[in-house]
Amino acid sequence: MEVYIVQAYRTAVGKSKKGKLRFTRPDDLASQLINKMTLKIPQLDKNLIDDVIVGNATPEAEQGLNIGRLISLTGLDTVKVPGMTVNRFCSSGLETIAIGASKIHANMADCILAGGVETMSPIPFGGWRIVPNYKIAKTNPDWYWGMGTTAEAIVKKYKISREDQDLFAYESNMKAINAIENGLFKKDIIPYDLTDIFLDENEQKQKKTISFDTDEGPRKDTTIEKLSKLRPVFSKNGTVTAGNSSQTSDGAAFILLMSERMVKKLNVNPIAKMISYAVSGVEPKHMGIGPVEAIPKALKQANLHINDIELIELNEAFACQSLAVIRESKLNPEIINVNGGAIALGHPLGCTGAKLTVQLLNEMKRRKQKIGMVTMCVGTGQGAAGIFELLN
Repeated sequence: MEVYIVQAYRTAVGKSKKGKLRFTRPDDLASQLINKMTLKIPQLDKNLIDDVIVGNATPEAEQGLNIGRLISLTGLDTVKVPGMTVNRFCSSGLETIAIGASKIHANMADCILAGGVETMSPIPFGGWRIVPNYKIAKTNPDWYWGMGTTAEAIVKKYKISREDQDLFAYESNMKAINAIENGLFKKDIIPYDLTDIFLDENEQKQKKTISFDTDEGPRKDTTIEKLSKLRPVFSKNGTVTAGNSSQTSDGAAFILLMSERMVKKLNVNPIAKMISYAVSGVEPKHMGIGPVEAIPKALKQANLHINDIELIELNEAFACQSLAVIRESKLNPEIINVNGGAIALGHPLGCTGAKLTVQLLNEMKRRKQKIGMVTMCVGTGQGAAGIFELLN
């Protein structure tokens, strides 16, 4: 059965711990987004949605207790629609789209909301309590390496210079600033309404409603000179800095998937199809290179060549791994992250795959293109790639 994407939206992305979303719960953020999405299709009875599948890379604390189900309950205002949480780290938000599409294709569902949410403000990177298996830690310590340490391993293996990393980071910021200033993300974003509680000059409690609709991450005042002066974060003599790494962020993004019969029943216009999705495994210490293995698998599934891909959203976990992937896969840099990437716009982990899909589809429509790809590296040595066909 044919599976169609009929909606694709995201929130603006906030800077974790210091942005406007720093006090916002992830279930509140995602719930408001899917509620506003469904209101855009008034003929859709929410009870006809078969599942809400939510990607999340740190499903604990505020993001625990099967946050997918809590989002379905609060966002759709019905007990009839189930919900589940999926964790494949950075590709979780793309994985949920593939799961949803697969279920509909297999005639197990007709309508699924798939996406992801992550608020990195309240939860430390990796979670509150990391408990490695001591046997594995002894025999394969690199399986537990932090992401920054794996980035330095990529620098060493693929000989990525500090200068190239900083230039890549600078260009990411400049492209993102240009996109924001020219309103290129306006169609991506559904504003999030939040209440700001504060004390006025008389120390009286006040409330103010804010419509959050602009990504906070891009640094307009950054320069290559400023980036070059930043100290390495993960290794004393390393080259990976806060400036050439992705930002920790808060955000949500969702895709509404429907079967062909549901599309016809509701008389809605589909916008795209997911035509392939593949994941791969690589050495955990070189996790950043994961897309090099995943991309050929996704292309083979879709019976396509890399030259058929007109636009690519490559998650910029680090400048070094992005450059390594581009070079090793012989990708065309001119079609990658044309509106900036995670170094500038942020990387809300479990949300990112869905967020990049939203951006890809809208930019493809603006450029009148047909075939695009979302790809990323994944913690513990994995890669993921999804290919999409734009219809309208």
